[in-house]
Amino acid sequence: MRILHRIVECPEVNVGVFAFLLNYPWEFWQVPLFVGMASAPHWEAVKFCTRATLGDAAIMLVAFWFVALLAGSRRWILSPSGRQILVFIAVGVAITVLFELLATHVLDRWQYAGAMPVTPVLGIGLSPLAQWIVLPPLVVWFVRRHLR
Repeated sequence: MRILHRIVECPEVNVGVFAFLLNYPWEFWQVPLFVGMASAPHWEAVKFCTRATLGDAAIMLVAFWFVALLAGSRRWILSPSGRQILVFIAVGVAITVLFELLATHVLDRWQYAGAMPVTPVLGIGLSPLAQWIVLPPLVVWFVRRHLR
């Protein structure tokens, strides 16, 4: 039980769990915003959204570790400054912009449906960007509540 308690108290585990739990419904909410997703076979859409959510959780962990490196502590999330939260968000946004540009403009991994609002300069979906502005502060809030 002591090992389990140590795992549950690990900031990274909490970031990963809450990132997954918050990003999963967001991915399903975005389904109509991508070409072919709404008409895809159910299980294929579930698998796609699950993989995307695992990727989101990985991005969130990279952003967390980047801030931890700057802060000199993995426990920064217990009492984050406004700057740390902004960096946490900015890293996620930067990675997302890169992935969206690669996926939609270079690798043709997915396409946006007509319902997806697209940013004028970069030509990437507004929903994925909003995801990385809205969800990281919520992850911070949930992790702080859980670890206190």
